[in-house]
Amino acid sequence: MREFLEDADKHRDDGYGRAQHLNRVELPKRFYKEVGVGSTVGGFAVTLDGKTPRTPAQKPVVVPHQAVAAVMAEEWAAQQEFIDPKTMPVVRLINSAVEAGDERVEALREEIVKYSGNDLLLYRADTPRELVAEQERVWDAVLVTLARHFEIGFQPTIGILHQPQPAPTLERLRLSLADAELIEAVALNSLTGITGSGLLSIALREGLLTPEEVWTAAHVDEDYNIRLWGAVEEATERRAKRQLEFDAAVRVLELVRAA
Repeated sequence: MREFLEDADKHRDDGYGRAQHLNRVELPKRFYKEVGVGSTVGGFAVTLDGKTPRTPAQKPVVVPHQAVAAVMAEEWAAQQEFIDPKTMPVVRLINSAVEAGDERVEALREEIVKYSGNDLLLYRADTPRELVAEQERVWDAVLVTLARHFEIGFQPTIGILHQPQPAPTLERLRLSLADAELIEAVALNSLTGITGSGLLSIALREGLLTPEEVWTAAHVDEDYNIRLWGAVEEATERRAKRQLEFDAAVRVLELVRAA
């Protein structure tokens, strides 16, 4: 499998003349007819004309959950004349998990805990009043839910100066992730990066929030600015791309948790 799954979505075709044409990255043509899912050594894999796809680093993509392989197969089957990696968020997410390897699981879990200690939900604005009120309304509810669920406490602060969180709180969050396997840990890291919040990712994993509630909480500041100034096309496009990645990570997380 070529490296297009890693690189192609870094470029775009502006369509303005020869210079832009020369900078265009051509998408590879679909090279397979039949898409399936089969069992193999180590789990399950998509089959493209009977062959197992590989990551950009040439690792065979094998997953422990048949349902995850089935979703990947849906993305492969949906490709038309050309293969567009932007339309394959689950495949790209799983590729990154396969390339990380099981040896990275502990580091991936720890990254979520590290985020949680400097979390979006813990650093508050002091003005304007409407934004402060909205942060309190949405984010305080999440913190209270987590605090009750895990029997821990948080120390939110105003501004950007670092405010250490209680060590017992971080340790309890760390323990909650101890059973997160590789694919789940990668999906949670993706969610954490998209939302800027390890706490929201953990709350979603624990079933304390719905995906919609997580998305709303992650965009309190952005939504306030949209209400104040209106939407900007470029920002809207970036948000749509984040939503696609968010939905893919949520789907993978749900499939793994249901297994």
